[in-house]
Parts: sequence; C-alpha cells; structure tokens
Amino acid sequence: MFSLFRAAICAAAFASFLGVGSLLAHEGHDHGAPPPAAVIANLAPRAEAVSELYELVATARAGELVIYLDRSATNEQVDGATIEVETPAGPEPARAMATEPYRLTAPWSAKPGSYDLIFTVSKDGIADLLPVTLTIPPDGLNGNAGTSSGLSIPAMAGEIRELSSRNVPTALMAGLGGFAAGIVVMTLMWRRSRPAMILILAGMLAVFNGGARAHEGEDHGTPATSAPTVRDLAQRLPDGSVFVPKSTQRILAIRTTKIESAAHRSVVELPGRIIPDPNASGFVQSSIGGRLSPPPNGFPRLGTPVKKGDVLAYMTPPLQAIDASDMRQRQGELDQQISIVERRLARYEALVPSGAIARTQLEDTRTELQGLKDRRGSLDKSRREPEELIAPVDGIVAEGTVVAGQMAQSNAVIFHIVDPTRLWVEALSFDTLPGVQSAVARLNNDRTYPLAFRGAGFAGRNQSIPVQFAVQGDVAGLRAGQFVTVLATTDEEKTGFAIPRAALVRNANGQDVVYEHVAAERFEPRPVRVEPLDGDRVFIATGLAAGKRLVVQGAELLGQVR
Repeated sequence: MFSLFRAAICAAAFASFLGVGSLLAHEGHDHGAPPPAAVIANLAPRAEAVSELYELVATARAGELVIYLDRSATNEQVDGATIEVETPAGPEPARAMATEPYRLTAPWSAKPGSYDLIFTVSKDGIADLLPVTLTIPPDGLNGNAGTSSGLSIPAMAGEIRELSSRNVPTALMAGLGGFAAGIVVMTLMWRRSRPAMILILAGMLAVFNGGARAHEGEDHGTPATSAPTVRDLAQRLPDGSVFVPKSTQRILAIRTTKIESAAHRSVVELPGRIIPDPNASGFVQSSIGGRLSPPPNGFPRLGTPVKKGDVLAYMTPPLQAIDASDMRQRQGELDQQISIVERRLARYEALVPSGAIARTQLEDTRTELQGLKDRRGSLDKSRREPEELIAPVDGIVAEGTVVAGQMAQSNAVIFHIVDPTRLWVEALSFDTLPGVQSAVARLNNDRTYPLAFRGAGFAGRNQSIPVQFAVQGDVAGLRAGQFVTVLATTDEEKTGFAIPRAALVRNANGQDVVYEHVAAERFEPRPVRVEPLDGDRVFIATGLAAGKRLVVQGAELLGQVR
C-alpha cells in the first residue's frame, strides 16, 4: 500500500515538471493562435477601376497619388491623356509626365479613412469615367494594406506575445514549488527505493534544464516595434495567381489581348528537311578516275562563291605500264608514216612543175601528212592534259574538301554547288494531304519561313509520302540538310481560339498554361490543351471561354515570379 502511495507522489512531481518544461521551452512564443497571414504583404494603399477603354490603378504614397493608366484590352501604357480627379478637396488635374505614371498631390491621403474618387480620362476627344474607392488604413498598417478588399495586422502578433509572456513568472513559481515538494518526498523515500528515485530525479532535472535552455536569450519586456517597409513587389499568391504591380508590368512589357472564337483551317504538322533547289544546284563529277590537281587559284573552299563554267579542279588520269607501252608503239608507227609521207610530198612537189604528176596527187599527199601529224599530237595531248572539272551552276561550294594529289574514282562527287538563295523543304507525310492552302517551316528557335507547295510524290518512301515546298522570301538562317517542322494548312476548318505561341508557357508539372488578366494587377494561370495552327499561333482546343484577356507578351516572365 505504501509502495502505491509512493509511486503516485513521484508521478505527480514528475508531471508538474513536465508542465513547467512546456511553459519554459517557449519555442517560437507559442502563447496562442497565430495571427492571420497577410494576403498581399507590404503594399501601399491602392484602388483600381476597369472600363471598356482603360484600366486605372491609383496608389497612395507620402501624400501623393501615383496613377497608372493603360489600355484595357492590350495593357499598353496611355500617354498624353488628360485626367481630372474628383477628390475630397475638390476637382484637381493630374500631372502628365512622359513615359511616367500620372501624379496628383493628395495631402488628404495621409489620414486614415475611405475616400470615393472619380477619375475623368479624356483622350482623342473621348471621355471616360472611372470611379474608385481608396481605403487608407490606420497608422502602422500601411505596410500591409492590400487592395480595398482586406488588410492584415502583423502588429497584433507582438501584442499577443507580450500578453502571453506576462504569465511566465507565475507558471515558473508554481513549477519551483512542485520541484521542492518532490525533493522532500524523495528524501523520505530515498532509503527504500534509491534506484527509482535517482531515475526520476535525473528526468526532472533534464526537463527543467531543457526548458531553461530553450528560453535563453528571450526578452519578455515590451517588444520594440518597427514600422513595416512598404514595397510593391511581384509575388505568387497561395492560390497560384500572380500579383504584379503596374510599375513592374511596365518593366516586363506585359501585353494582353481579348480572345474571340473564330473559324480556323486545320493544320498538319510534318517533319521536314532543307534541300537545295534542284534547278539551282549541281554536282561536280569526273567522267574518269584519276589524280586531282588544283587550278591556278587553288581549290575552292567551302562557302566560296563560284560562277557557272569556272574551273574548280583538274583530273589527271593515271597511265598503266601496258598503256604507256601501247602509246609509245602507236607514236612510233605514226612517226614512221609521217616520215614516209613527207618524202613522198617532196618528190611530188619537184615533179608537179614538169607535169609528170598531177597537182591533185600533191594536194592529197599534203592532206594525208596533216592527218598523221594531228593523230600524233592527240596522243601527246592525252598524256599531258588533264580533264577540267567545271561548275555547272552559279552558287557556293556546299560540300567538297579536296587536296592536291588526291585520287578519285569515276563518277565520284568532287564538289556540291548550291544557290543559297533558292532552297526547298522536303517533308514526309504518312497520309495524303487533302489540299494544301499554305505552309510554313519552323525552326527550333520558333523562327518561321513561308513555303509554297511544289508537289507530292506518288511512290511511297519508307511508308511515307515525300512532299516538297519552296522557301519564299528571306532564307537567312537556313542551310541544306537542316531539320525543320512543316505546318501545312489544309481545307478542313475548326472553330475555336487562336493565340500566339508566346502566350503559351509550361508550369512546374510540364502542363501548358496561359495567364489570364483577371484584375489590373493580378494574373491567373489557366491550363489549356493546344493544337498546332501555324508558325506563329496555336489553337486552344479546351480550357478557355470567349472574352478572356490573355497575356500574349511577357507570359514567360510571369511564370518566373515566386
């Protein structure tokens, strides 16, 4: 019975110290429920208004209104407008500044309260009214004032901590009293259960020391309050939307457009490759095998411009030993015949004046002698003169790197001449195209080139049909053999929304999203499913409704806001 009583006393003493430890640990000042988190922190008081023409944001700073005026549809800055403001002090004009926001001196904005303002915007003979309500929070809250929708008060957190810290001395005294009572009880029971008392005492001391260490460096006096800094920063909100102040929007050059449903022709995406124009390119080949030798100016190198008929190289055919022997035999025979005919010609020339020989025989002999000499000269020429390799078209040397003395086989391609201003695209289609209206070629850097349809093959190639297009206009950045993506527009139509490719970004999950301009300074990501439309636009299959304002420039920068 006594053992049960002793165990109960020890447990009560130990429990009292556990409570003290929790009070003294004070990790993070956990004295109650934390204050609500700020929706948008450290923003100056602001108000906004949107009409069919304009979008206006007014920000109060140091007794002055900073007014941002943009086009409602495109988010472009509006300069040169006249803004008249109905204020508590009466109507006042805003100061217009080139490439800067409009400004209005407003000493009344330094006092807390709610102010109804009316902005009259006039430009190009058109006036528009934009009413707003500007809420100035009490002193000390300006740093966290958001829009007129709601405020957060981080100063309340310090008050809660201060009130909680006032109860710490009372809890500490209660804990020390419990500790003293436990010591007295353990002293009386020390002799009967010495090991158990040692363990309990060690645990109690550990809890007490832990609480004391956790509380080191804490100052429970009146906390020093500092005025929060007002900084309009772009930030991503917990719901995934992005808050971007108007000043930052102008730096990032954010532009929007209002989407409308329309009929668009279907587009087929095909893999393609750049090829030279068959009528503006050619190969330089040799009809016989032999040894290459350079022309007087040397071999043309890659990228060298050449003209049609230019000699690019010489091909000297090699002579085998048996061929050289046959040629020497033929030369000897021809030399012998030439010698015989020359002597005969000399006799005929002496007899012709006396009439012993007809003059026709003399002329025939001369002709025979000339023929033998020509045959003899052609043999010498075939041994000495190489074959000329001539450029077939105007252009540049696209392929071919040769060196002097290189041996080449007959029909080998020595040079490939290409006109860089005339290029084609050969694409592969797995189905017959119903009717190509237009096409563009797109590179990996999203640069596009217009194409003109030239024809499609009738015979399949690796279970596909080759389709050829001619590149129209400027071909800068293209080269033969380069891979491209061909977007061919067909006769089929589909109805929906078309947006620029720059408006499409990838989120962290790899999903395609666009940013909708839901408020003057707020953008929300919208997941969409897209299909290729042309080189500059994509077709939104699902995910959006008509009339939405989408970001078409700077969407990639919005995706980087954290």
